[in-house]
Amino acid sequence: MAITDLSRRPPAPPRPVVYRQFPTAWRFALRNQARNRLAGLLLVAFVPAWYLLMQAIAGHQPLTFRLYATGRILAVNSGHLTLISAGPNSVTMIVGFAIFAAIRRTLAFDKRLVFAGYRQATLIAAKTCAIAIIAATVALYTAAVLLAFWRPAAVGWLAIWAGLTVMAVTYGALGLLLGVLVKGDLEGFFLIVMGGLMDTFLQNPLGNPLASKPVLEWFPSFGPMQFAVGGAFGHQALWGHLALGLAWAAAFAASGLIIFRIRTRTRA
Repeated sequence: MAITDLSRRPPAPPRPVVYRQFPTAWRFALRNQARNRLAGLLLVAFVPAWYLLMQAIAGHQPLTFRLYATGRILAVNSGHLTLISAGPNSVTMIVGFAIFAAIRRTLAFDKRLVFAGYRQATLIAAKTCAIAIIAATVALYTAAVLLAFWRPAAVGWLAIWAGLTVMAVTYGALGLLLGVLVKGDLEGFFLIVMGGLMDTFLQNPLGNPLASKPVLEWFPSFGPMQFAVGGAFGHQALWGHLALGLAWAAAFAASGLIIFRIRTRTRA
């Protein structure tokens, strides 16, 4: 039997350079999001229709409530307050649904990329950047559509946009977590839709008389909603509460990326 000379074996193909991997993985992640036509249709058509419906239901009655973050009593227009809560209803469902569907669709391909030499850290960074870009874009569109129904002050509008962005990032991270965690599509869609609706609906004192109770502090949208309402009506920048929403986003993203790393690792 001939003895194989290991020194004559062809060298293994070099691993792709990191700085070449990241742009490719990033473009691929964004392209997968752009292919979700249902999410795009929901964004374009559902957001203004939802604003219109919520404003018609709420009316324009004066409403007095206590902002939990500051303890101040605010007298606001019920329709304007409902519009602030209607935006998160749309953002959380659309972003969470889009990210979840994309992660589920590409998980098997990501495994093949890792096997072919792509670094998991590169894929994770690309997905994180894609989620942030999609979330910021959806939040900007939702905040812009709001101007067709209500014209808050510039500072108030920026506070609403910032709150929407953080909520979109949070539910995008939740979509990532559920995409690598649950076994079926139905479970993920149910958790995103029902979780987002319950989370954001309970923050509106018009529909929930208990909206100033401490238990709501444990909901992901509590901090960003307090920031948006405080900036729009109380003329205060509650940065700590906005950071609370970012903490939820970081926790969801870290959990999802750890599970993604486990599920895409290669074994000898």
